Amino acid sequence: MTIAQLAPAMTRGSSRWLLLGSLALNLFFVGVAVAMAIRAPAPPTWDRNVFVRVERIAATLPPADADLLRGQINANRASIETMQTKYRAAQGVIRETLRQDPFDPAAMRAAMANTRAARQAFDQAIQGVFATTAAQMSSAGRQALADWPPGRKSADNQQ
Repeated sequence: MTIAQLAPAMTRGSSRWLLLGSLALNLFFVGVAVAMAIRAPAPPTWDRNVFVRVERIAATLPPADADLLRGQINANRASIETMQTKYRAAQGVIRETLRQDPFDPAAMRAAMANTRAARQAFDQAIQGVFATTAAQMSSAGRQALADWPPGRKSADNQQ
């Protein structure tokens, strides 16, 4: 057997392996694409809207306490939305200040101070609703609030 006769024989065998490898690789990629198309998208872990977060909290409470919380939030919805909007706007001012060229540190400090004040007013509005609601809740409801998010161990369970 000469070299001229050996080269075509090797090519036929190696092309089969190359074809088989290419087929396996293509099947792998098709499987990955199908798996990504079928799987459910991951649920968002964080939503900046306070009403979405309150609804998540209410879902973990006993039904009567959940209804009480939802009622208090809805009763104060306008003021909470106003405070949330002011807080988000103050955060936007910080972003705009950071984008300014030339940068003004005094403007940044002022924007941060305004954001702190807006955040404090927003927190006071939300915390006031929770304090009022907690005073009317059952012991089980207050315990569920204390252990939120679900799965968190209470002080009694940590010992």
